[in-house]
Amino acid sequence: MEHNEFINDFPILNEEMNGHRFVYLDSAATSLTPECVLEKMNEYYRHYGVNVHRGVYAFGAKADAEFEAVRDQVQCFIHAGSREEIVFTRGTTTAINQVAFGYVLPKLQPGDEIVTSMSEHHANFVPWQVIAQRSGATLRFAPLDQSGAVTAEALRSVMSEKTRFVALNHMSNVMSALNDVQALSQVAHEFGAEILIDGAQAIPHLRVDVQAIDCDFYAFSGHKMFGPTGVGVLYGKLICLQAMEPFEYGGAMIDQVCQVSTTYKDAPYRFETGTPMIAEVIGLGAAIRYVESLGYEYIQTRIEMLRAYAMEQLAQMPHVHVYNPHNYESATIAFNIVDVHSHDAVTVYDLEGVAIRAGHLCAQPMLSELEQGSLLRMSLQVYNTKADIDRFIAATKKASDFLDVLFL
Repeated sequence: MEHNEFINDFPILNEEMNGHRFVYLDSAATSLTPECVLEKMNEYYRHYGVNVHRGVYAFGAKADAEFEAVRDQVQCFIHAGSREEIVFTRGTTTAINQVAFGYVLPKLQPGDEIVTSMSEHHANFVPWQVIAQRSGATLRFAPLDQSGAVTAEALRSVMSEKTRFVALNHMSNVMSALNDVQALSQVAHEFGAEILIDGAQAIPHLRVDVQAIDCDFYAFSGHKMFGPTGVGVLYGKLICLQAMEPFEYGGAMIDQVCQVSTTYKDAPYRFETGTPMIAEVIGLGAAIRYVESLGYEYIQTRIEMLRAYAMEQLAQMPHVHVYNPHNYESATIAFNIVDVHSHDAVTVYDLEGVAIRAGHLCAQPMLSELEQGSLLRMSLQVYNTKADIDRFIAATKKASDFLDVLFL
């Protein structure tokens, strides 16, 4: 069996699933967590596991320092203009909802327009749908090209003087089409609109520079880039965060509370209500260090090699239909097996010890565009190997003959 150089970094790779060596091909949903992240989170809980921004004692100061150091780290990681532009959230979904309900909704009037696309994850689709309904605004959709991307020209075709906000992904979680978000931001600003970029799928694979992109907001999650679940980041231009209303209210975010009124702290702390995800933020810092130790060029080169290896073999299987065959830099392959429902197929993969995704992928509008009710999706990360692909292909062959093989 091919040696996996990452076997010591990711303890779960030593596990078995259904009697087989565990093969994980669902990193677009959640990446695996390396030992260095687990160790850093355990260090917090074991040695200085107290609350932040409260305790006037040595361990409180230690927790504060570790927590706030990650804010500085994230600022450098995405090249934000200041540390005050970095808000810690529970993930991309929370970050997008904060912007939708705390920033965009209060500004909307009947007849205003919000632009998104049919390729968005539900987290970057439903909030805009809801606030459009509440405000009387109109939700418009930028058309997609054949790869599933939104081009600058496509975005311009649906913009108008009524457009107030644009919300688009950096990379699709289904088609893995990569949007030119710098060009999209330029188009949005030409029309006097502001733009949020959902970076959940992009940041595990691409170096992000929010100042170069010139987006107004950028959101991403830790758990898709080797970090813990339950933590993410909202970047916002400081002028935007200063104008944004809090989404939640309570402890930690207040300045002064009186009987009849309350004032709030400045950004970013006014958006970090209550006890934050302390261990998770500290773990996120370790995850960022891990990404930087590998380097994005190495990560992407390895993934491109593995994807090409998988696609070469899938192309020889006439019963497999791939929906994003030409997105060569993609870490995912979205496909279906002819005449086999995705949920039946994924059962075969599971029995073979191979974990892939099946269903609507939290992207029903995109599946409607593809005229499909559900898909299969395998997604790669740096810890995958050619041996993993071989196991995936063998399971695919069994799943393609599902009606005859059943569960044998």
